[in-house]
Amino acid sequence: MPLDTPLISIITVNYNQADVTCELLRSIKSNSYHNIEVFLVDNASKENPESKVKASYPGVNLILSEQNLGFAGGNNLAIPHCNGEYIFFVNNDAELTDGCIEKLLEAFENNENLGIISPKICYFPTEQNQEKDILQFVGATEISSMTARNKTLGELEQDNGQFQELAPSPYIHGAAMMTSRAVIEKVGPMSEIFFLYYEELDWSERIKKAGYDIYVEPRAKIYHKESLSVGTDSPLKTYYINRNRILFMRRHKKSWQMLLFMLFLIFATIPKNTIKYILARRWDNLKAFYKAMAWNLNNKIDDLDEAPSKRLSSVIQ
Repeated sequence: MPLDTPLISIITVNYNQADVTCELLRSIKSNSYHNIEVFLVDNASKENPESKVKASYPGVNLILSEQNLGFAGGNNLAIPHCNGEYIFFVNNDAELTDGCIEKLLEAFENNENLGIISPKICYFPTEQNQEKDILQFVGATEISSMTARNKTLGELEQDNGQFQELAPSPYIHGAAMMTSRAVIEKVGPMSEIFFLYYEELDWSERIKKAGYDIYVEPRAKIYHKESLSVGTDSPLKTYYINRNRILFMRRHKKSWQMLLFMLFLIFATIPKNTIKYILARRWDNLKAFYKAMAWNLNNKIDDLDEAPSKRLSSVIQ
């Protein structure tokens, strides 16, 4: 690293997970890169996390939102307070490893056109995967115009060093992503229409359209405790995953691509999920799934307001 080490603003969002968030803060505190400022946005949790987070990281800037703004809205709330040249968005259910920040910064120093970057993301070690790291994300493929799905590179593979080189990717991962203040000023922050899921995919598309590159740096690594906030098969996840998958396609695909997708949706996705939830007697998930379909029928893209909603928050330094 050069002697000139830029200030990095780290943003994370907490929602009823103060203990988990404190584990992230402790990993940041012990990290090798020290020219940082940390912002924690609390998304209207039931209990004020101030006492716990201040004990774990006394220098944290705590922003208390009076309403749950979702993933994008929570992160966006902190951006105006950031002083860093670069902003590192990290999920509260993640933990940094040493050298992670340095390697991400190195990528920016070597590529003037870099817009946003993610580190290698591994599942947090458990009793089942303590000997070898299990990969969650080292890049992705393009989203299919028919199925609206894509593949995550390396997912569930043992990390045997098979991914070692900085590589382009069509999308970053929302669990950990670093960008520059200049990119945000040009492209804008994440869209708050999505609330949960697909925000980073939408942001990736907008960053690419602005002419920037997207990369993944496998030499930088975080550990991620997946789906702690909403559960692995919750109605909340079912609703937002399906609602936002369709919304993403509507925002970024051409007419002929949308026709392919709609045919697949009507004749494959809807029947398959309907049967799956009925057989499993998951009436709550079935209701959430059809609610997601209805939302897209009832909302036109042109009518969706990109402007952030009125926010009430306080900052505790």
